[in-house]
Amino acid sequence: MKKNISLVIVLFLTVSFSFAQTTADFFSKSDAFFKANVKNGRVAYKAIKDDPNALNELLEMAKGISVSTDNAKEYQAFWINGYNLLVIDGIVKNYPIKSPLDKPGFFDGHKNEIGGTKITLNDIENKLLRKNFPKEPRFHFVLVCGGLGCPPIISDAYTPSMLDSQLETQTKLAINDPNFIRVNKNKVKVSQIFEWYPGDFKQDGKKLVDFINQYKAEKLPEKAKVSYYQYDWTLNEVK
Repeated sequence: MKKNISLVIVLFLTVSFSFAQTTADFFSKSDAFFKANVKNGRVAYKAIKDDPNALNELLEMAKGISVSTDNAKEYQAFWINGYNLLVIDGIVKNYPIKSPLDKPGFFDGHKNEIGGTKITLNDIENKLLRKNFPKEPRFHFVLVCGGLGCPPIISDAYTPSMLDSQLETQTKLAINDPNFIRVNKNKVKVSQIFEWYPGDFKQDGKKLVDFINQYKAEKLPEKAKVSYYQYDWTLNEVK
């Protein structure tokens, strides 16, 4: 009996170690992939198309990884990286392409096998991230749709230990980018991201200007007239 109990414990520890190692490997290899293929917020789609082995290996690894909301940072980091990798994969599979919207169902029709499930890009964003963490509006500044209208993709993987600082950094960079928040005296034009997800930015009775001013070095006037400029879906490709 003691022998059986000992065997169960050894097996449990082995499986637990292997799972943790796989998750760590995913973040490490994702980081290497982004560093090799992302430059100044643009993605080297042609180079990946010519040699997709690293991307294919990552996505194959991601199929068998299971993360829980109980470990919120690991869960969020996995699905943020997973989303960004799947966008790149979808573009590479249809490359050359001028925009992700050129492929019907790119975001809401095609189901990807990842994290032990089959799921669309929209459902990763809305059901796994936004729904489970409704108080976290900073997701919008790290989920990159493949268009130039998105906040730029970074050349690093999002990791559990660094996630909060990475979310904060990317939100500040976007909000302080004069092309993302366009100010002309009292008139302000902002990305349609703020129009599409108003509730994420107007929580606890705050106005959109209040959210922006949390992160903006040069604050917007309290009575700023806010409008939205058209989203740019042109491919965020390395030229």
